[in-house]
Amino acid sequence: MTKELFKPLTMGPLNLPNRIAVAPMTRARTTQPGDIPNAMMAEYYAQRASAGLIITEATQISNQGKGYSFTPGIFTPDQIEGWKLVTDAVHKVGGHIFLQLWHVGRMSHESFHTDGKPVAPSALSPDAQVWIVDPETGEGGMVDCPVPRALSKAEITDIIQDFRQGAANAIAAGFDGVEIHGANGYLIDEFLRRSSNQRTDDYGGSQENRIRFLREVTKAVADEIGADKTGIRLSPYITQRNMADDEIIEVILKAAEALNDIGIAYVHLSEADWDDAPIVPEQFRHDLRKVYSGTIIVAGKYTQERGEKIISDGLADIVAYGRPFIANPDLPRRFSESLPLADFDPANLFGGTAVGYSDYPDHDDALEIAGE
Repeated sequence: MTKELFKPLTMGPLNLPNRIAVAPMTRARTTQPGDIPNAMMAEYYAQRASAGLIITEATQISNQGKGYSFTPGIFTPDQIEGWKLVTDAVHKVGGHIFLQLWHVGRMSHESFHTDGKPVAPSALSPDAQVWIVDPETGEGGMVDCPVPRALSKAEITDIIQDFRQGAANAIAAGFDGVEIHGANGYLIDEFLRRSSNQRTDDYGGSQENRIRFLREVTKAVADEIGADKTGIRLSPYITQRNMADDEIIEVILKAAEALNDIGIAYVHLSEADWDDAPIVPEQFRHDLRKVYSGTIIVAGKYTQERGEKIISDGLADIVAYGRPFIANPDLPRRFSESLPLADFDPANLFGGTAVGYSDYPDHDDALEIAGE
């Protein structure tokens, strides 16, 4: 097997030692109240710092942007200080880390909003669920999202500034850059699709109008911290959460042209990872390469072999791994030395303690525990 995943890569000011990334994964381990990152999270990310790049779990830019219990924020002084624990720990062991900036839009719950309504481009239900902790029992579970209310133009302008400030706060917290979450049915993705955006003003209607919010958010972030420290995540072929749209591929390619003009560091494709998920056509990957000249990251159901191939084919530059990194904090070494991979326990995916989070051993420690 070739070793494409282990070739170094220069991305903006960063010299990445390999092309393996930690994909963003919600784990809901913050300190309460306040959704504050903590020492346990610092240990978790530092354990995985042999990846060329870490992209953190999605992090809300405001109270309004929150949709799940115990997810971290980047808009209060305590949150910024908490994230410093994480960046210091990762940098101490030579890692690189980007913060994923997040506004969930309609993928939220009434308990996070004073009027009981999440916000969205239009008042259309996602017909989906979010993970919420019951304050009386302390137990978390999936609950239905309510119908959102439509944002005003003034509120849209405010959210763009929240993204800008979130990026500034991320740099203040020591991050190497940020990734804007524009995928998976959250706010930016909602603006892109007719199925969730039925506005008739400058932020809806035509394809050009539907990419306006993405373009303005990205420009604001790039102007604040530098385009070479700015990435974005997109999900052209994910249709869950009432996001199916027969124009979305054309819209995503138009958006990629705009992102290329801004000069951002990378585009990160979130590809579906369930068994009967849609396959990303190779033609789309070639079309994306034609309109976007920066780094391309892919994440989905990638094995080491699939990751090596897509890089050798020239259709991606970095492969991000999610679930494999949960139970294998030393995943790059396991790939490099063809070591077996451990399985993760899905029961401890969201919330809880270090169990099922930062207690997964690396390969050598696992052998010692097993007495081998």
